[in-house]
Amino acid sequence: MTENKGKVVSINGNLVSVEFEGAVSMNEICFVKAEGTALKSEVIRIRGNIAQVQVYEMTSGIKCGDEVEFTGDMLSAQLGPGLLGQIYDGLQNPLPILAEKAGWFLERGVYADGLDPDKKWEFTPTAKIGDTFRAGEYIGTVPEGFFTHKIFIPFYLHGTYKLKSIASKGEYTVNEPIAVITDERGREISVSMSFNWPVKRAIRCYDERLAPVETMETKVRSIDSFFPVAKGGTYCTPGPFGAGKTVLQHTTSKYADVDIVIIAACGERAGEVVETITEFPELTDPKTGRSLMERTIIICNTSSMPVASREASVYTSVTLAEYYRQMGLNVLLLADSTSRWAQALREMSGRLEEIPGEEAFPAYLESYIAAFYERAGFVRLPDGSTGSVTIGGTVSPAGGNFEEPVTQATLKVVGAFHGLSRERSDARKYPAIDPLISWSKYGGVIDAEKARFCKNILQQGDEIGSMMKVVGEEGTTLSDYITYLKEEMLDAVYLQQNSFDLVEANCGTARQRYVTDKLIRVLGSEYALADKDEARSFFNRMRQRFINWNYAEFESDSFKDAERKIDALYEEFQGKTTNDAELLLKDGE
Repeated sequence: MTENKGKVVSINGNLVSVEFEGAVSMNEICFVKAEGTALKSEVIRIRGNIAQVQVYEMTSGIKCGDEVEFTGDMLSAQLGPGLLGQIYDGLQNPLPILAEKAGWFLERGVYADGLDPDKKWEFTPTAKIGDTFRAGEYIGTVPEGFFTHKIFIPFYLHGTYKLKSIASKGEYTVNEPIAVITDERGREISVSMSFNWPVKRAIRCYDERLAPVETMETKVRSIDSFFPVAKGGTYCTPGPFGAGKTVLQHTTSKYADVDIVIIAACGERAGEVVETITEFPELTDPKTGRSLMERTIIICNTSSMPVASREASVYTSVTLAEYYRQMGLNVLLLADSTSRWAQALREMSGRLEEIPGEEAFPAYLESYIAAFYERAGFVRLPDGSTGSVTIGGTVSPAGGNFEEPVTQATLKVVGAFHGLSRERSDARKYPAIDPLISWSKYGGVIDAEKARFCKNILQQGDEIGSMMKVVGEEGTTLSDYITYLKEEMLDAVYLQQNSFDLVEANCGTARQRYVTDKLIRVLGSEYALADKDEARSFFNRMRQRFINWNYAEFESDSFKDAERKIDALYEEFQGKTTNDAELLLKDGE
């Protein structure tokens, strides 16, 4: 805490204007003293000797003339061992600790350390006295769950440093000094296992930023095969309320091929957040057989909390993601929902009396969203290893209107778009990703030509289905009707997926490729079908056999038996593969 103080001169909601005399910086943290309580705040604009600060708490009781203390520090996250498995608010206060201090109805002005200051960690030095280091290189490790947590030279240091002393192997707290380094002038700097980092600054302690090309397997067929996401890439999942955004995020976090999952609930409804924090400790991690929470961090801000904390939760979560990326891990950050964050920006912009943009959102909305997603990436680290941060954000456009500003600003910067449609969710087609509007710039787990073949069937079938709504089934030719049935079958057996069945939900790459080849053979064939009734009967039977196949363990006896039944039905109706499909299958071989 500095000696710099000020006093409140006006209050407008959670925006407080403070008159000060000393030096104040943008994004500096200060505390507004109100009714004997110090309320954490952040400077967001400075005009002359007036600083406008956003208060991260309810502002009732603040009066003109109340004292304000400036800290000289930025809004920061404490980085070190002990983050995994935690449930934080947007300011990195552990919510279980706050509950112990204040009860279930949290009091304002109550804060706690982000890391347990009393817990001891088994430190193992990996560096020798005399070694030289720079920021982002590590000098030792501690075990954190089933990960090796690296102890870094603090990221805020510049230049090269020489190791003067280092603690022997043993147990230490996160705040105890474990090493002393000297800079180029000989000045000594004490290093502990934790340090603070400003959340609004990206961590750039890597050697090279690489193009994201490796597919991040989610085990969701429609995503991995048709609208894939790359490790270190970005994607968004907009959709109306009730379309299944949260369930899709839960499924992705459970089965995605990543090491760490960070959930940022930036302003979602309290019911959904409660569901997240109660269900995650109960979920079994398919990778380890232990609780999924052991490799998860939840940043929790509900829509009933002060709006300023929504913005803090977004930046805190991405900072923690970048920190674990520095250890050579693959991190998935799921933000739910960025629309709430944008609404908080709009509210603060209005109180600052800024010129509004479209739908009263601030004119800088696009740049803020872009800056957030740009913190994703696949990087090469100083020790030669690689790490990644993949960011997936949900958007909740009012009425499911994808033309609104937040969705459009997000679409300009992400690499994949998974649009959820009300029509599919109402028809109980989950995940409700609409294959006709979704897209991806990344490479998937199946061949691009095979994916294009399947998408063409979906497109043609949808056009015929729209025509049938006008002229009826009797107004279509048998050939068109068969194309329509093929599209319905592909949708039912591949795009739709039961996230509550362990086998069906966990559909790996090998299985997706195998099933896709079988589907191309079935859908790319002509059959001896006399009329529409026979065609409907055949594809209904084939669809059911594929669905039964989906629930069989891959390459098990039941899997092979179900496949034989599919082949038998194919032979019964004299299936003959067309030239296009045959060429695709030969290329695959």
